[in-house]
Amino acid sequence: MAIQKIFEGDNFHWFDVEAPLQEDLDHLSKTFGIDELLLEDTTDPTHLPKFEESGRVKFFLTRENTTEERNSLNTIGDVSTKLGIFLLEDTMITIHRLHTPTIPKVKKLIKKEGLKSADEVALALALEILDTFDQESKRLTAQLDKMENEIFTKNPDSSKQIRKLYKAKRRASLNARVLNASSEWMVNFRKLNITKGQYTDLRDKYKDVVTDFDHLNAQVTNLISMFLALTDQKANQVMKVLAIYSAYFLPLTFIAGVYGMNFDFMPELHLKYGYFYALGLMLLIVIVTNIYLRRKKF
Repeated sequence: MAIQKIFEGDNFHWFDVEAPLQEDLDHLSKTFGIDELLLEDTTDPTHLPKFEESGRVKFFLTRENTTEERNSLNTIGDVSTKLGIFLLEDTMITIHRLHTPTIPKVKKLIKKEGLKSADEVALALALEILDTFDQESKRLTAQLDKMENEIFTKNPDSSKQIRKLYKAKRRASLNARVLNASSEWMVNFRKLNITKGQYTDLRDKYKDVVTDFDHLNAQVTNLISMFLALTDQKANQVMKVLAIYSAYFLPLTFIAGVYGMNFDFMPELHLKYGYFYALGLMLLIVIVTNIYLRRKKF
């Protein structure tokens, strides 16, 4: 996509490039004197967040959360997408591979909040980026609360439930990894021409989302442990029932087996009421076993 001018004001200009081609990167390098290696970093889908300063260019490589569903959750690219921010004296350039709602939101904020410099717009972008993680943490929290309710009040499919829990754990841990790596670019925002209060707001927002995902990681780990414990408890209940039935039928099977042997000389074979004696003995054993198990509270 061609380079687009998002905003042109008296104090600064904002250019944006979505899904840049090599010719776009070459043009930016020649026009604004940006190091080609920095521009190439914006095209690497798995590059970690970072900050780098090259001459008069300040480069913030950020990652924002994406709610796009992926079949696999193996890398940070499965839960986030890059947004590169280049700051020059009176120019800001943003580069991203995928469409992002963050750009239109900040564009509206320029007039609404009276942002007068590229540094202030970059700060607004940073806050919106962190807000994407905040929204993801709220979504995951609601999802975990729902799963917890299903686990304790219903009888969900074990295989489906454990897969849901695994996906939630992977999303939480990958987002936490992105946020931990984002501390570098966040800290270096203090180098910009913004007030101490504005930087403090950014830092507090960052701490909030990091804390949220640390809590989510602990919550989903505990939920998995509780789910496995409940599954084991259900299995133990099944084994307990089978053991009780075995206690009833083991002596009965033994008696039936003894009287089922084919020998010519068995004294009980010629008893007139031998069959009823055997049934009575079996019934007596069942009654005695039942009384014993009840007293032991099985």
